[in-house]
Amino acid sequence: MKGDRVEAVVDTGQGVQTFEIVATRAGRRIEVTTARGVVEVTEVTRGGTPVRTGRFMANRLIALVEHPAQERDDARVEVTARRQIRG
Repeated sequence: MKGDRVEAVVDTGQGVQTFEIVATRAGRRIEVTTARGVVEVTEVTRGGTPVRTGRFMANRLIALVEHPAQERDDARVEVTARRQIRG
């Protein structure tokens, strides 16, 4: 869906770098696949044609965060904690 995006935070050896892949047009979606130590994030059309792809080594990947697009401006996600962590 347009507006979906994935952020990938990668260890470059000299710090971290953030990459962002976004579904830029209506009907496109983001697919994440993992195989043989490589994480691939791809923007795909309705017909399944890849538009842009980011490939990251899994052992260098610090975080992979998926941000779904909101359908309405007032749409919210409710989060509740089941237990509290005490330190």
